[in-house]
Amino acid sequence: MEPGGRRRGARSPQPGEASVSKGGASTSPGRFAGAPAQVRIIGGQWKRTPLPVTHAPGLRPSPDRVRVTVFNWVAHFLPDLGSCSGLDLFAGTGALGFELASRGAARVTLVERNPALVAALQRTKQKLSADGVTIIAGDALACARSIPDRSFDIVFLDPPFGDDLLQPALHAAGRIVTSGGVVYAESGAPLDPTEAASCGLRIVRAGQAGQVHFHLLQRA
Repeated sequence: MEPGGRRRGARSPQPGEASVSKGGASTSPGRFAGAPAQVRIIGGQWKRTPLPVTHAPGLRPSPDRVRVTVFNWVAHFLPDLGSCSGLDLFAGTGALGFELASRGAARVTLVERNPALVAALQRTKQKLSADGVTIIAGDALACARSIPDRSFDIVFLDPPFGDDLLQPALHAAGRIVTSGGVVYAESGAPLDPTEAASCGLRIVRAGQAGQVHFHLLQRA
């Protein structure tokens, strides 16, 4: 790490990459500072449905405006979500996975190891009658190792920032994602294109909200 917490070799968004105004998420190692009691689904059949934000270490829900941008990006690369399958590898509140299911994805899998968060995800699934959503209670990276190659069109990676999980998760996603699919990743610093390339991925979009950097990647 360099002074100020910036990873050596980290990059700023380049010309032509998306940007989001600052002011929003915090990256403290504990629960998201100032996190709301709930977030909401912002599009699709369950639009405006609230999702509870359970108190849990490292939980940092993606802000609504970030998800608006991300799903606009996803729609550009995958316009027919109805035929897509998605994996939310560090599900947390389920905001990304349930958002994808709300927008018509054929199959969505949520992976979460915290029992309290798993219980909240199960309650949300039941409330929404989200039959196309599968919830797996377990370790994200262990689960990823068991997934066959090219299994998902969309892979969401939003791990706790202080746990050094993103790089191994990107390696797994580079194997799991389909040839025309996309990988979404959040981090506390911009991703280095060289690091992404080592995972078989290339950055196609990047943005920032406060101290949260978010990226869309495809197979290189």
